Amino acid sequence: MDIQNEVRALCENAKRATRSIALASETKKNALLARIAELLLENSESIIKANAEDLLKAEENGVAKAMLDRLMINDARIKGIADSLGSVIALDDPIGKGDVWSRPSGITLRRVRVPLGVVGIIYEARPNVTVDSAALCLKTGNAVVLRGGKEAINTNKEFVRVIKQALSECGFDSSAVELITSTSRESATALMSMRGLVDVLIPRGGKGLIRACVENSKVPVIETGAGNCHLYVDESADLDKALKIAVNAKCSRPSVCNAIETVLVHSTLAKSFLPLLKSAFDEYKVDFRGCERTCAILDGISLATDEDFETEYDDYIVAVKVVDTLDEAIEHINRYSTGHSEAIVTENMSCAERFQSEIDSVAVYVNASTRFTDGGEFGFGAEIGISTQKLHVRGPMGLYALTTEKYLINGNGSVR
Repeated sequence: MDIQNEVRALCENAKRATRSIALASETKKNALLARIAELLLENSESIIKANAEDLLKAEENGVAKAMLDRLMINDARIKGIADSLGSVIALDDPIGKGDVWSRPSGITLRRVRVPLGVVGIIYEARPNVTVDSAALCLKTGNAVVLRGGKEAINTNKEFVRVIKQALSECGFDSSAVELITSTSRESATALMSMRGLVDVLIPRGGKGLIRACVENSKVPVIETGAGNCHLYVDESADLDKALKIAVNAKCSRPSVCNAIETVLVHSTLAKSFLPLLKSAFDEYKVDFRGCERTCAILDGISLATDEDFETEYDDYIVAVKVVDTLDEAIEHINRYSTGHSEAIVTENMSCAERFQSEIDSVAVYVNASTRFTDGGEFGFGAEIGISTQKLHVRGPMGLYALTTEKYLINGNGSVR
């Protein structure tokens, strides 16, 4: 069977399975998620063994250290994934919820939340996405077709095997979660062409993947954004706060989309703050790319180019620029940002308010790390992605983002 037909068969299976999951009660869906969590813990040894194969191949292929961290699954991370399922279970199911009103004509209308149907997800080397995405889709009565990257294929297969086991044990059609095991470009293209079988496509990854989906997909796409995120240290900033936030936002997990890639520093603080930043980042061996004024303060760093300021590194690399005004910082961010997450460190609340008002990004922080842009941190349980578009949903996408509306109208022989 060629790739196109193989993918079509999986999507057809998922489409048939939608009835199984869409009509299930919240109690039954929660029991399913609880069983998935139990099986993940019970199968941790086989999951970690599969992940070790992926890690070995990734190292042989020269995958960057920061990306290896994103790929790695261990006992603690399996427990974290299982715990996140508990968080999803605790959330109210939006399906069937809504409002009711009547019209002078005598009809009564009820607007309710319903599943999207079949959700397609194309993602890269983050195997936890497999479980997070499946959990959110299943909780909202959706089937899901997953197409992960080659770096995590063995881990993804093992995760999906466990999920399918739970589906079968709990009386659901196991095709409610399908995995495309081919990691070729053709398999992604095939999934993008499944209009009529797949109701929405969500890409999770870098700029290239997202652009390919937006430009080529025949299936409607929710555009999740690459994270070229910024931190601006304003002239009134508390330098201890600024340093703490900068280290967390860049160095805690540089491979994730909510990590900062550029630090902007007001010129009145540059000579005092930049050496502190360099010293703190040196502990993590962060490579600096600075503007001319930054290079004049910090010896031995590379001169930044426009490409540096527009790049999502996902690595221990940071671009740094000295600015003279808040206006200059805002202009720079709105020019280079991917619309994900930006932060200001300031003690001047009028500057903070202007920053939050004028920055056109999903999440805009004052005196806090951009690393909080996450479905779990926002109280949504897990997340299926962070949307940087402005249609349907924006920001971390939890349960509500995986639903749409349906109108139920009752009359009594009513005519117009």
